Amino acid sequence: MDVSHDTLVGISKSYGLFYLIALSIAVAVYVFWPRNKSKFDRAAKNILNDEDGPWR
Repeated sequence: MDVSHDTLVGISKSYGLFYLIALSIAVAVYVFWPRNKSKFDRAAKNILNDEDGPWR
């Protein structure tokens, strides 16, 4: 089976595009899932809990 470089590049670009689109959709679903809201709110507020003075 002789596969040329151009064929491999075309296949990898096509599947890479679909892979990145699927990964982006999966991340967006995870971020906007209602059950994760409390986790993200707690993480956003947790940074500010110990900020009562300068760093040093």
